Amino acid sequence: MTRAFRIGQIVPSSNTTMETEIPAMLRAREAVLPERFTFHSSRMRMMHVVKEELAAMDAQSLRCAAELADARVDVMAYACLVAIMAMGHGYHRTSEANLSAVAAREGGQAPVVSSAGALVQTLKQLGHTRIAVLAPYMQALTATVVGYIVAEGLTVTAVQSLEISDNLAVGRRDPFHALDAAAALDLSGADALVLSACVQMPAAAAIAAAEDRFGLPVVTASSCTVRQILIVLGLDPIVPGFGAALSA
Repeated sequence: MTRAFRIGQIVPSSNTTMETEIPAMLRAREAVLPERFTFHSSRMRMMHVVKEELAAMDAQSLRCAAELADARVDVMAYACLVAIMAMGHGYHRTSEANLSAVAAREGGQAPVVSSAGALVQTLKQLGHTRIAVLAPYMQALTATVVGYIVAEGLTVTAVQSLEISDNLAVGRRDPFHALDAAAALDLSGADALVLSACVQMPAAAAIAAAEDRFGLPVVTASSCTVRQILIVLGLDPIVPGFGAALSA
C-alpha cells in the first residue's frame, strides 16, 4: 500500500511561494517514486520583511504548530528563513525544539524542520563550504543572513541583496529573474550557489537552468527544505530536475 504523508507548513501570511514550490517538487517526486503527499498550512501575520515584523511574526509560530498538530501532520516545516535568522545565531535549533514540544503537547507529535536549518544542514551534507548567496532582502537583513550562515561554519564568498522589503513583491518575481541577478555575483571562489536565500523569492523552477549556466551545484531555501522534509520522513531525498539538494 502506498503511504501518503501529510506535509505541514508554518508560513508568513503574505507568503505565496512555499505553498507552490514545495508541492511542485513533491509532485515531481510522485511521478517517479511511490509515496504520495498532501499539504496543510497555518499562517503567521507578516507583510514587510523588516526585523520588527519578523519578531512579531515568529511569536505566532507556536500557535501555528498547535493548529497543525490538530491535523496530525507527519512533519512540520517552519517556512521563513529570515525570521529565524533574525532572532540570533543558532535560533533554528531553539525554534524547532519549541515547535516540536507544542506539537507533542497537543497530541500531534511530528518532526520539525526549519528553512533556516535546512539551508545550513543541506550545504554541510553536500560538502559545500564556500557559497555565493542571492537574497531579496534589504542590505541589513541580508547581512544578518550572511552572519548566521558564517556562524554555522560556512564561508560566504559573494552576496547580492536585491533590497525588496515588500514580501508580496518578492513573491511576484519570475523565477528566472534570479538567473540574471545571480550573473552579477563573482562565483569564482564558490563551490555552490544559493539561488534564493528566501522562501518567498521564487527560484526553484530555475535551478536546473542555473546549474547549466553557472556550472555549480545550485540550491534554494525551498529545495533545501524539501530535502530535510524527506530525510526526517525516512525517504530518499530525490526529486528529479531540482538540482543538487535533491539529486541522487
